[in-house]
Amino acid sequence: MSVTDRPAGPVAQPQHESQLQPQSRPHPQPQSPGLALVPYGQGRIRGLDAEELGAHGTAMDRLVALGLPVVPGLTVPAGSARSLGETSTARAAVRLVEQLSGRRIGDPGRPLLLRLSASAPSEVAGLPPDLACLGVTPDNAGDLCGVIGSAEALYEVWAATVRMIAEYALDVPAGVLDDALLDAPEPRARVEALLSLVARHAERPFPHDPAEQLALAARAVLARWDSPRARRSRKAQKLPADLGIALHVQALRVGPSDRSGYGTAVSRHPATGRFAAQGSYVRGVRRSAPAPHTGEPLQQPAAGATLLEHALLTLERHLHAPVSVDFEVRDGEVSLLAASVQSRPPLRASVCLAADLARDGAIDQEEAVRRITPAQVQELLHPQLRLTGDEELLVHGLPASPGAATGVIVLSGERALELAAEGTHAVLVMHETTPADVPGMLAAAAVLTANGGISSHAAVVARGAGKPAVCGADGLRVDRAAGAVRIGDRTLHEGDPVSLDGRTGAVYAGTLSISVAGPPPELSTLLEWADDARRLGVRVNADTAAEVHTAVALGAEGVGLCRTEHQFLGERLPLIRSVILAADPEARDEALLALEHAQHEDFKALLAAVGDRPVTVRLLDAPLHEFLPAPGEAEAAGDTAAEQRAGSLREANPMLGLRGVRLALLHERLYPAQAEALFSAWADVAATGVTPQLEVMIPLVSLPEELRAAAGFVRDAAATVTARTGVQVPYRLGTMIETPRAALLAGELAEHAEFFSFGTNDLTQLTYGFSRDDVERQVLTAYQERGFLTANPFARLDPHGVGALIALAVEKARTVRPDIKLGVCGEHGGDPESIAFCDDLGLDYVSCSAHRVPVARMAAAHSALRERGSDENGTAPCRR
Repeated sequence: MSVTDRPAGPVAQPQHESQLQPQSRPHPQPQSPGLALVPYGQGRIRGLDAEELGAHGTAMDRLVALGLPVVPGLTVPAGSARSLGETSTARAAVRLVEQLSGRRIGDPGRPLLLRLSASAPSEVAGLPPDLACLGVTPDNAGDLCGVIGSAEALYEVWAATVRMIAEYALDVPAGVLDDALLDAPEPRARVEALLSLVARHAERPFPHDPAEQLALAARAVLARWDSPRARRSRKAQKLPADLGIALHVQALRVGPSDRSGYGTAVSRHPATGRFAAQGSYVRGVRRSAPAPHTGEPLQQPAAGATLLEHALLTLERHLHAPVSVDFEVRDGEVSLLAASVQSRPPLRASVCLAADLARDGAIDQEEAVRRITPAQVQELLHPQLRLTGDEELLVHGLPASPGAATGVIVLSGERALELAAEGTHAVLVMHETTPADVPGMLAAAAVLTANGGISSHAAVVARGAGKPAVCGADGLRVDRAAGAVRIGDRTLHEGDPVSLDGRTGAVYAGTLSISVAGPPPELSTLLEWADDARRLGVRVNADTAAEVHTAVALGAEGVGLCRTEHQFLGERLPLIRSVILAADPEARDEALLALEHAQHEDFKALLAAVGDRPVTVRLLDAPLHEFLPAPGEAEAAGDTAAEQRAGSLREANPMLGLRGVRLALLHERLYPAQAEALFSAWADVAATGVTPQLEVMIPLVSLPEELRAAAGFVRDAAATVTARTGVQVPYRLGTMIETPRAALLAGELAEHAEFFSFGTNDLTQLTYGFSRDDVERQVLTAYQERGFLTANPFARLDPHGVGALIALAVEKARTVRPDIKLGVCGEHGGDPESIAFCDDLGLDYVSCSAHRVPVARMAAAHSALRERGSDENGTAPCRR
């Protein structure tokens, strides 16, 4: 936003007073008549501030102090503004501007005109427009047009100035003026009509004397500012009705249109964020700031390009922000008319500037990190829909996985795979997803479900794969038999295009434009500096080697959660089903052997990808219903006995049923088979010189006896592998704290565990008694609307309930085992506020999905810097 055009706003204060000292080329300082006329650059010297100089006068003072070229001009302070309406003061102002510019009004060789503008002490809407071309008369207009090379450019601006002076200073009725202009469409005819009206309706003709014109212009501007409409505008802005304005008289140096004009420029390329003067240039006489996207691309003025870039660079280093300038060119000479911080700079520009400022020593690396928020990191990493406001919103759901995608509707994973093979983008729309749907989910461009929340199966898989997802879409009905999706009264069919925004939860009809994600390299630099600043480790929730490679490239320091049940998705699903549905011990042993072989290969690939980093492998933990065949599926395949066994295992509430350590204690060979596969894989990988820091985790423990028994399975498996291979595998044994009872008994559990990982998804579910698959859509939205909850507790860690349990568990565990390693591996591990809470508790690390790792790195750094800043200020950080 310009500080000279409506609405006006001040240039930000510099960091140090020393930055305001005049540079090597001081601005001319001719004698002025007292405080009534203050040349640009002399306001501070005279002890004046924004209340007297206005935002524009203050800004121009600073530009002069920085040694930047400004348009010659002066300020009439707010307290003296009315004096400019007197011809004597106006005449002194004309002489002073002539002296400052080195030109004279009326000189045919180097013509000079004046521009009058106004500014308030701060940003204000409704300021009077600039009045330009003061000094033009019918006698010299022809010569001026000859110099400019275009009559229209001069007459259009001249007409606007005469129109305002006539109404507000010479009392010509507005209706009469409007009627005359309707009959005079051409700029020259408008001027002639206006001058004729002034001669008939005013006490005297429009003056030829530039000082008299300036005095009338000052009266018009002040009258416009004092009008009932302007006072109503100030009242609406809660500003004083008698708020004063300063007046500014600028030189308007006239020159040939091929070497003269005006424009706007920003300091950063909007697409790349790199430093480069970008903007537009308009040839002719400037009345006010040009409308956006008008004029020529900023390739000219070539002669002033270097000086313009110097000005932009100087302002960036001074204001520590991307900047915008209005400039004027006369005879190839660039002068600044205004300068300001960009109100909404492109995010890439902010990232690149933060890195540039730190590399140049203008700020330190910690300040550069503070400038970029975790939310901005996420925005850069994911594509976004380009919305225009004309989109048709189909449905709103829960923002389950960030990013944007477009594609045709498909209602099955098989169809998604078919279209992916053809190179067609698809959006997989389902009531809810199961492990059997994972191949189709990975093939689709995005996922949309009618059921489930942000920690549901669909959400977790989508986040791990970096796919956009919207879950729990209210009113969405999927009819696979009819090949249709119903949303309220609207029916869509398989093959219809839709667009989805996983950051907001919005789903739109049709194919929308998408901005491609692509952070600048400077983001990697800032994240490296963030790593230097943070205390909290950042790991990834990853189940395959491919996910680990992605996460390590994004800065993950290891794997905080490998969910072994996710290794039985898609074509591997029959392996775990065979174990669960085995008809007798012999069949189960055979199934377990096949499972162990498959997991051995998976673990080898995973551990090799992890390298020498830490990796936490959670033994099988999934609600049983995710592995059982759908009702009738086994019977349709001709296995009636398996159908009966599956029916006997189905549970009314599987999230609280036979899962985690409970399943392992009833199938006592399950965890030993997994552990032997894991330890054997570690031995094979270690033989290549890679030694991952292995951590084995027992899930869903509520009783110390459960943990002791499961730990025995793991130790026996380690001994078996050592006896077979001769390799003693180093590992830590720990547990997942995801039930309230486990948190309360953390001290007893710590006697058997060397580390804890807080599974905050289930811990939140069990603490609140909320089903994480159902309650988000049906209850949480209403609770947030009524103010019962300030945030979704599955997205942001609840500090008062769930957080209190974690804090208690931390205290009890460290009392028993001071060196116990503590981390968080629920989805809260990627939420900035939750990360800050974990940092305050002194946890060792957070773990999150791969594509949230950079967000977590930045959030952990911001938390550490916030605490560091609190320590420096002598205040303790806020404990959540």
